[in-house]
Amino acid sequence: MAKTIVVKQIGSPIRRPAKQRATLVGLGLNKMHKTRELEDTPSVRGMVASIPHLAEIIEERG
Repeated sequence: MAKTIVVKQIGSPIRRPAKQRATLVGLGLNKMHKTRELEDTPSVRGMVASIPHLAEIIEERG
């Protein structure tokens, strides 16, 4: 089984640049405190790292 990470949205996309909102949508996040289990790839980690004030990794599985 592939490694996965659990990503949680911790900030609101209101009054944020469109690029940051698009990154949240790309991660599958659209509401506060929503979590998603995503595959642990460099691209997903890079997306989370580019918006540390809006999303965080809360758990690593696998």
